[in-house]
Amino acid sequence: MKIGIIGYGKMGKTIEKIALTRGHSIEFKVNDYNKGVTKDVDIAIDFSTPESAFNNIYNCLENNTPIISGTTGWLDKLGEIKKRCKEKNGSFLYASNFSLGANIFFELNKKLALLMSDKNEYKVSLNETHHIHKLDKPSGTAITIAEGIISSSKHEAWQLHSKTNAGIHINSIREKEINGIHEVKYKSDNDLISIKHEAFSRDGFALGAVVAAEWLVNKKGCFTISDMLNLG
Repeated sequence: MKIGIIGYGKMGKTIEKIALTRGHSIEFKVNDYNKGVTKDVDIAIDFSTPESAFNNIYNCLENNTPIISGTTGWLDKLGEIKKRCKEKNGSFLYASNFSLGANIFFELNKKLALLMSDKNEYKVSLNETHHIHKLDKPSGTAITIAEGIISSSKHEAWQLHSKTNAGIHINSIREKEINGIHEVKYKSDNDLISIKHEAFSRDGFALGAVVAAEWLVNKKGCFTISDMLNLG
């Protein structure tokens, strides 16, 4: 495939490395979508910033370029992207986390939430830790986890750093060069149940993004990583 990378930071560079090892070519590398980029690509992969992701994705759809995005922090506009993708008969796949292990974790999280939904003696909370360079709080992965709990239980909302008992409490920590740790806890006066996912490097995310790009080519519509992995 001919790939364009939008967002050439640490993640973009890792995607480049993985894509090249899988026999693909990188046709352009930019930090934001550039309408002056004229080279034909089979697909673009966006790991830019919350401020630019919407425009990057929208412009790719306008130019009939299939687009993969793993950028978080912009999802208040996801509905607009889905609408435009449908109007343009485009190709778009979004994931808050492209790691295979993380997506299996998402399904375990929903199953555990269902099992705990009537256990009122347990209080649920979520801790997420990332490197100091991550711009959004909570992480997109943490929001996906919280939404999974909400979809499978009586909980209706999540709260960031809340001191109240309302909703699912999310604690976001930014320190060192941690690639991502997410832990869901159910705690009662008597015991603690927890599930945890920890990423050791960016390679798992990058590989998932490249595999998703390979999967999306020649498909039309809006997809998630669960569609690709046939999970849930």
